[in-house]
Order: sequence, then C-alpha cells, then structure tokens
Amino acid sequence: MTRFISFLWISGTTISENLYKLNSYFELIFTNIVIFRKNLNYEPKKMYKMEENQVISMPRIGDQAPDFKANTTYGPIQFSEFNKGSWVVLFSHPADFTPVCTTEMSGFALRHDEFRALNTKLMGLSIDSIHAHVAWVNNVKKNTGVLFDFPIIEDISMNVSKLYGMLQPNESETSAVRAVFFIDPEGKIRLIMYYPLNVGRNMDEILRVLNALQVSDKFKVALPLDWKPGEKVIVPPPKTVKDMEEREKSDYEMVDFYLAKKSL
Repeated sequence: MTRFISFLWISGTTISENLYKLNSYFELIFTNIVIFRKNLNYEPKKMYKMEENQVISMPRIGDQAPDFKANTTYGPIQFSEFNKGSWVVLFSHPADFTPVCTTEMSGFALRHDEFRALNTKLMGLSIDSIHAHVAWVNNVKKNTGVLFDFPIIEDISMNVSKLYGMLQPNESETSAVRAVFFIDPEGKIRLIMYYPLNVGRNMDEILRVLNALQVSDKFKVALPLDWKPGEKVIVPPPKTVKDMEEREKSDYEMVDFYLAKKSL
C-alpha cells in the first residue's frame, strides 16, 4: 500500500493536491467494486435476512377494517364511505376467467338479494385490471345470464390484497387466496374466513354466519353448533347466585345452569 501511494504521489505539487488525487483514486476503486457487485447480482447477506424476517401485518377479528380507495367495476370507491350504515362482505378471488372463481362470483350474484335483506353490501377483489374485470363480467353475463352486480376491486398493484393479508406467499405470491371479511356498520372486522386457491366457498355458510353475527348483536346471545335462523339460541350464563336461582325457575331449555337455550 505504501508503494502504491508513493507511485501516485507527484513531486512538485502541494500536499493538498496530492491528497485530493489520492481520494479521487480511492473513490474510483470503490465505485468499480460496487458496479462489480451489482453485475454479479450480489447483495449483502444481511439484506436477505431482513426480507426473510419481514413481518406483514394482517387484520384480525376485532380490528378496525383498513380504509382504502380503489377503482372498481362501479367506479372509484372509498371503503369507509361504502361501509357507512351497512355491513360489508369483502371477498377476494385468485383470478378472472377461472372456473372456481366464476362459480363463486355467480353464487354471490344469485344470492345478492339475501345479503341486501341483511343490510349487507358485497365487494369482490382480485389482482386483475379493470379491463379484465369488465370483460369477465360481460363474458359470464353473455354465457349464463348472471350479472355480477356488485363492485369488484381492481388490485393490479396488490395494495388492498396486502393491506388485508389476502396475499399469502406459501400459497401464491401473485394471486389472492379466497378470503372473506365480515365488516359491521362501525367498520369493525367481525369474522374472517380463508380458503385455498383450489377449494370454493360455501355460500350457505357465509349467509349463516352473517345471520348469526347480526342475531348475536341484536339479542345479546350466543349461537350453538350448526345454528340456523329460527333455531334456539344460547343465553349468557348467570353471573351471580341470584341469577342462577332465577334461571332454574325459568322456562329455558336447560342442560345445566350454565348451558341454557331459548327461542327468540
């Protein structure tokens, strides 16, 4: 290194001029090293470690639904405005013009009136362009007579999919899984369902749990296994000895003091 510096040193020039020249040479060497690394697609190991350990937050039951603005088949929509005063079932599908997704979207459309009767709006999503969405809507209507009469989000940027944890890399890095989010009029996530790419959802179950959430809210009750609208519900367990004694005198269907059912 001493010989190298001596070689670069020019006699008859000032110390500052020689130091400036040395600095320029070292900068050139460093720049070439950086370019060489890039050409080899080299990145420090630490960067890969950061990517491997990256934590992506996913909404949970009880969380406020993340707000977003998106372009849809019914124009631009601000989700918080769309959600005001009604329940929303927000669901994703892997891709347009695919068989399982076509059956699911048709199922939502054919039973849309049942969701409306429960003060619930539908909103779909896939990582496709608005042009693909509109072409698919048109194709299905022409072939089956079924119109997807609810907004479908254009999410080619994957922004909404990532916001809601619909992209799950071990399943697919480019297609959303079959997620369903039940969001109440206050914008709170009340229930979440996830299905893999190759299994279609159960529309009866989606409507059943939506009914159950609303009945539970309205009557402050819980719902037993396989509950369906019209069936008996579970009343909250007693919290005091007095409540327990009163319950024993009630006309509830009693399994024991802590498990009692009633009709609404």
